[in-house]
Amino acid sequence: MKITQIPLAALRLQYRIVRAPLRLFEDRVLNRVDPEAPGRLLYERSVGTVDATVGGVLGDDDALQRGATLIQRSEALGEATRLDQEAKQKRQQADAKFEQERESVASAPVEARKAAQRKADQARSTAEQRKKQAADAAAKQSAEAKQRIDEAAANKVTGVEAAKRAKQQTATAAEKAATDAAKAELDDAAEKRSEAVDKRAHAERVDELADAEKEQRQEARAED
Repeated sequence: MKITQIPLAALRLQYRIVRAPLRLFEDRVLNRVDPEAPGRLLYERSVGTVDATVGGVLGDDDALQRGATLIQRSEALGEATRLDQEAKQKRQQADAKFEQERESVASAPVEARKAAQRKADQARSTAEQRKKQAADAAAKQSAEAKQRIDEAAANKVTGVEAAKRAKQQTATAAEKAATDAAKAELDDAAEKRSEAVDKRAHAERVDELADAEKEQRQEARAED
């Protein structure tokens, strides 16, 4: 052991001697006290702080560890106790509120029934309104679909009629063209026939004139 360590060793020994009565108190008395009792938690937190401080100064690892354990244990149990007290208070408040509401309902059952009836009537009215809106929407969609079908059918009929009229007009135009062509051919044939008749008559007249002139010459020679 180094000479510088002798004073610390002596101090550690003295602290253990001073701490012995507290250890005896803890073993015989404190261990019988409720671990979550406020007095025990206060004692453990205080002694644990002293142990940790002295253990750190004197280099006493046992004291340091013991103090840290007491501090952690007391803080954890203290926090658990606090939370338990808060939960207990909340339960008490909830129980008091429940009792108050139950008394309020018991003292005014008529108002409660009326309120319930109003809610039921409102819910029923809302349901009927939604049902009517759904029916109206369905009827509107059906009417629109029927209108689209009617319009499509009407357009189809109109298209068919237009096609028939166009076909009829085409046939009429073709017939007229054929008639005009036939008439033109007839007119042309009649004109040619008339021209032929005129030519034949002219030829016959020329022949007659030639015969007459021939007879005159013959008569003139006969007289000579």
